[in-house]
Amino acid sequence: MQGRLIKVIIGGLALLLLGVMWQWLSRHDFLTAQYLAELASQLSRWRNAPWMFLVVMLIYAAALLIMLPLSLLVVGTGLLFGPTWGFGYALLGTLASSAASYWVGRWLGRDALLHYGGRHLRGMSRYLSRRGIRTMIVINLLPLAPFTLTNMMAGAFHLKFRAYMIGSTLGIVPGLAVLMLLSSQLEALLTAENRFELGLAVGGLALAVVAMWGLNRYAARRRQRRLRH
Repeated sequence: MQGRLIKVIIGGLALLLLGVMWQWLSRHDFLTAQYLAELASQLSRWRNAPWMFLVVMLIYAAALLIMLPLSLLVVGTGLLFGPTWGFGYALLGTLASSAASYWVGRWLGRDALLHYGGRHLRGMSRYLSRRGIRTMIVINLLPLAPFTLTNMMAGAFHLKFRAYMIGSTLGIVPGLAVLMLLSSQLEALLTAENRFELGLAVGGLALAVVAMWGLNRYAARRRQRRLRH
């Protein structure tokens, strides 16, 4: 529990540092308002294009198959497309990656994954053997192993695809919502024009970090309760 809290705090501090660096760069004309406005305008024209959904889904599937952290992808999506469109794109992209990695895991088989996955996957294998929607909800709320490996293990253990996708969706949504809150507050930090706005953005970032910690704590308790039974 303490290790997860430390990781959440470090992640929040890293994002705060990035925001401060962005402020410094923009105030010293390394990042001009004109360039950022042009980029935002271009993205606003693209974000509701039908092909953009496919592009984002392919990017997520490819990035997560090479073990790029999901949280970075989601925060980046929120910054590029805003909280509303960003949430939709992130959800579709994450589910596309979940489906792809499930079938990769089913093709590889559990023996291959357990052989190369280490103790984290061996410990998770007993939990996955329950094969239920609630199992996938808790697994997605609580990062027991890297996101892609978790999904591969679900495929390797032959969880029913329908139950797997339902559980994944329900488990993914709360985390995505928190990360979108994080990205929106990070954007507010990047565009703050005075100390008051800067303070509000820092407070929002702190709230998002606390929400992430609370979500992990809740999922950990649910997991412990299920393991006892």
